[in-house]
Amino acid sequence: MSHDLHYLNGEARYPASKGPFPVMSLEAKKNTVLVSHGRPPWYGEDGKKLCDAFVIGIAGGSASGKTHVARQIVRTLGNIPSIVIVSQDSFYKHHTPEEIALANASMFDFDHPDAIDMPMFASCLADLKACKQSNIPVYSFAEHQRLEETKYLYGAAIIIAEGIMTLHDPALRELYDLKVFVQCDSDLMLARRIARDVKERGRSVDGILEQYLRYVKPSYDTFVRPTAAHADIIVPGSNNGVAIELITTHIRRQLQERSNRFRPKMAIPRRLHSPGVSAPETKVEDLNLNVLRSTPQVQGIFTILRSADTTRQDFIFFVDRLSTFLVEYAMSLLPHAPKTVMTPVGVLSHGQMLDAKYVCGVCIQRSGGALERGFRRVINDVPIGSLLVQSDSKTGEPILLQVKLPLYIRHRGQALETFVFLLDAQIGTGAAAFMAIRILLDHGIRQDHIIFVTFLVARGGGISVLRRAFPDVKIVCGAVDDEMEEAWLDLDSDTVDGSQVSSGRQVWVMQPGMGQIGDRYYL
Repeated sequence: MSHDLHYLNGEARYPASKGPFPVMSLEAKKNTVLVSHGRPPWYGEDGKKLCDAFVIGIAGGSASGKTHVARQIVRTLGNIPSIVIVSQDSFYKHHTPEEIALANASMFDFDHPDAIDMPMFASCLADLKACKQSNIPVYSFAEHQRLEETKYLYGAAIIIAEGIMTLHDPALRELYDLKVFVQCDSDLMLARRIARDVKERGRSVDGILEQYLRYVKPSYDTFVRPTAAHADIIVPGSNNGVAIELITTHIRRQLQERSNRFRPKMAIPRRLHSPGVSAPETKVEDLNLNVLRSTPQVQGIFTILRSADTTRQDFIFFVDRLSTFLVEYAMSLLPHAPKTVMTPVGVLSHGQMLDAKYVCGVCIQRSGGALERGFRRVINDVPIGSLLVQSDSKTGEPILLQVKLPLYIRHRGQALETFVFLLDAQIGTGAAAFMAIRILLDHGIRQDHIIFVTFLVARGGGISVLRRAFPDVKIVCGAVDDEMEEAWLDLDSDTVDGSQVSSGRQVWVMQPGMGQIGDRYYL
C-alpha cells in the first residue's frame, strides 16, 4: 500500500492533495470507496426514500479490463458523490480444506458460476441500492478462502459491481440500472492474467496456464461471453475513451434527474402549503418536544451562553453543564424495569434499572461534539460515533461526507435493539437533523429508539416538518427560539462587465440563538 495513504481510525485514505477522490481500500485493489463532494439528500420532506442508489454492472472475461473501466468511469465523472466499486471476487464461497488443497494445485474451478455465492452478492447489492448498510465479505487470494472479517459499506450514490459473472445471474441483473460488458481479445486477456497473477497473487506461469486452459477459457466461452447479450453497452477492453464518455454522460443525466432540492422545504415550512394559503402558526406544544424545565439556574446558563461577551472558557464550562442536564433528562426517556437490591444494612430496596440492551451516542459534527462531554459525564461506558453533514457551498443543501457509526448500528440485527442518543447543538432548518435521522433509519434503528438531544430548537424553522416526518423520534431541548431569519452568506466575488459581483448562498439564522456554537466551543 502506498506510503502516501493517510489513516483515520484504521481506514486508509489518500490526502486531499492527491486529487478529488479520497480512496479507502477495502480488499486488495478490487473493492474501493471513492468520495468527492458527498451524498446529497436521497429522501423527501415526508421522510421517505425518493430514489435508490445508481447501480452499474460490469462484466467481461478474466483480465479483460473490467476494474480499469470502472475506475475510468469514476475519473471521467469528475465532481461526483460517493462511489463504491464492489468486486464479485469478494463473494467466493467458503471453501473446505479439500477444496483449498485443490486450489493450491490449480485444480479448483474458480470460474464456474457455482464458485460464487450469488445470493449473498445479490443481497449485499440490494441493500446498498436501497440505501441501507451492508457488510461485504473479504476474500484472500493467497489463502484461497473467504475470511471471517467483513467490510462495512453505506452511503454510496453510485455502486459499480464488477466481475466475470456479474451479468450471469438474473437476480443480479434485476438490480442494475446500467449493464456493461467489456469485450477483449483472448490473447490480450491471457497476457494480462499472467502478468497480474505472477505479480499480485504469487502464482507460477505453469499453474496459471494450466488453470486457464482447464477452467478459465471454457468458462468464458460457456458462461461469460453469452452474458454480453444482456448488456446495454459493449465496451472495448482497450482504447475505450469514447465508450467511457457515453457511459458517464448517461450517469450524470440520471443523477441530475434524481437530485432533490431539500433544504428550502425544511427552512420555510409554509412553502409546503398550497400557493396563496398561509401556513398556520406552529405552537410549541404541538411539536411534541421534551423541553428542559426552565429553572432560574437554566435561565442563568442560557443568559451566559447567549451573551456575545462571554469568554470562551466560560462558554465551554456552561455548555458542558447544560449538556449534562439535557442528557440526564434524556436518560429518563429510556426504558427502565423494576429491580430489587439488598442495601448494605441488610434491607431490601425496590428501585429501577435501565432496560435497554444496547445504548450508544452519535454526534453530528462538529457542533454536536459540544454535547459529547456532558454525554460522557452521564453515560461513560457506551460507544460514540459521528456523522459529518455539511452544507453544499453553492446550494446550501445538506451533504453527507462521512459516516462513522458504532458496531451496534452497523450490524442490522443489533441495530433493531439499539437506542441512540443523537447529538447536535441546535435544530434550525432541520436539514442536518433530517439527514442524520434518515441515516439511522436506513441502518434499521427504530424511530422510537432515537433520542435527539440539542440545546436549541427554532419554532419557525424546519422542526414542524421534522416532527411530521418522524413523529416517534424523541427530541430533548433546552429552549425553543421563535425566529429564523433569512440571510445571504457571501462566498466569493467576480468581475462582470467591469462591475464587482458577489455570489453567495441562502442561510437561515436562529434568533436570539447562541451564535455558531461549534465555532465558539472549539475555536
